[in-house]
Amino acid sequence: MTRDLAELFTNNRQWAEAIRRRDPEFFQKLSQQQRPHYLWLGCADSRVPANEIVDLLPGELFVHRNIANVLVHTDLNALSVVQFAVDLLKVEHVIVCGHYGCSGVGAALRRERIGLADNWLRHVQDVCGKHERILGGIADETLKANRLCELNVIEQVSNLTQTTILHDAWARGQNVTVHGWIYDIRDGLLRDLHVSATSELEFDKAYAAALTTLPIW
Repeated sequence: MTRDLAELFTNNRQWAEAIRRRDPEFFQKLSQQQRPHYLWLGCADSRVPANEIVDLLPGELFVHRNIANVLVHTDLNALSVVQFAVDLLKVEHVIVCGHYGCSGVGAALRRERIGLADNWLRHVQDVCGKHERILGGIADETLKANRLCELNVIEQVSNLTQTTILHDAWARGQNVTVHGWIYDIRDGLLRDLHVSATSELEFDKAYAAALTTLPIW
């Protein structure tokens, strides 16, 4: 075993022991079932660890991550996670969380060729094209990329609200709310993009309002 990997096992033992000191029965209870209240759909960026950002223990947050926190109707991986979380685990909140400084969003904005992921990032380029009026008025490239990060979250929440999974859940009166957040790596803080909704109609109203009240940096 290499030195780097040995360090990970050491870290794991120290972490598990710290948890057991806090709650000796924690892992026994955790092994029996999971009851998370939240589903986190985030970016795979290593600087954005979902549980740590919101200070939740294992078992409290169901997580799916991919490049640039994209949720599209052809991605059976992501949709299966959403369906499992909503239908089986009965999560009460589904959070799409992006982050400023997202390299995937930046590559999409600049139309950089990076490999196979170019095909995935076409979804973000579609968001860029849809909101060309907003983005075209921003001269600074960093600020433009930050705005696209926000718009990308909003559009992925829109995609989420249009899934049959959420439609069916809301039709049967299930208590589940969708949210759009963004994380700032520079200060470690989350910001609400104000597109929370408990129905597609409610989201449509929030969507229109959010585009006119985007954050001022």
